[in-house]
Amino acid sequence: MRAARLIKMVLLLQSRPSMTGAELARELEVSERTVTRDALALSEAGVPVYSDRGRSGGYRLVGGYRTRLTGLARGEAEALFLSGLPNALREMGLEDAASAARLKVSAALLPSLRGASDSAAQRFHLDAPGWYKEPQTPELLPAVAEAVWDDRTVVARYRRQDTEVERELAPYGLVLKAGVWYLCARVGTSFRVYRIDRFTEITLSQERFERDESFDLPAFWDERAAQFTRSILRTEVVLRLSPEGLRQLPHLTDRASAREAAEAAGPPDGDGWTTLTLPVESADVAFTQLLAFGPELEVVEPAELRARFADSAERTARLYR
Repeated sequence: MRAARLIKMVLLLQSRPSMTGAELARELEVSERTVTRDALALSEAGVPVYSDRGRSGGYRLVGGYRTRLTGLARGEAEALFLSGLPNALREMGLEDAASAARLKVSAALLPSLRGASDSAAQRFHLDAPGWYKEPQTPELLPAVAEAVWDDRTVVARYRRQDTEVERELAPYGLVLKAGVWYLCARVGTSFRVYRIDRFTEITLSQERFERDESFDLPAFWDERAAQFTRSILRTEVVLRLSPEGLRQLPHLTDRASAREAAEAAGPPDGDGWTTLTLPVESADVAFTQLLAFGPELEVVEPAELRARFADSAERTARLYR
């Protein structure tokens, strides 16, 4: 533990001209007294750590000292590729590995380039969850992430409707979609997708599975996401849309289905409106989605949905009279 802290202290001082005791204590998560003891230990070991006293004092390395302790461990290198996703790293339990990797890279850079990571962090940031949603971190996510990194099989119990099911999984990859974590895993010879917040228990095996190197996580996820979207669009509605309504259609409903419906539609009528058939999840979901179009859309079929829109329009009109 102390050896790792001493190495980190050297790397911190190598990456910056000087650091105060308070700054080092904050970075190392120790007291300033511990920083003083660690600096003395480094000096006794031959590392030229120099301390300046006074208000502008601090610790620095003398004579352009450079350590070669910058080799990345495998876990640190893997975490480095995720360093633009700080919240995801924290949720998976990889924040410390990514921090160590960034520090080692910073220490190895030329002085003129050491601000590159901070510069990029102030210009690009990914906020994955959707608006108006409080993201919930699944309790078992770190255990699942550990299994994914180590290619270790797991025995998982998860909720499926009103029952719990147990499966042995080969966890291939994690996906964060709109603030929800999913696991892509092999079960037997097939691949499946599981919501991690539905896992109730995870037991990591000591055995490692042999990963299929041809497995492409982004391609697999895109295919399954498209299949899922198609599978839930079980109902069709016939709509008549104004030019503005037709323009809004891909932004307020499923984009692929909207595009296909518009391409299959006939030419606009004399008023410039287009009639098309759109796949939707259900009449209730369609009612909620299509209300956003206001007067730019008319529901033609089914009759029940058209009646709901007519009733909603009448009640809204009464409110504004």
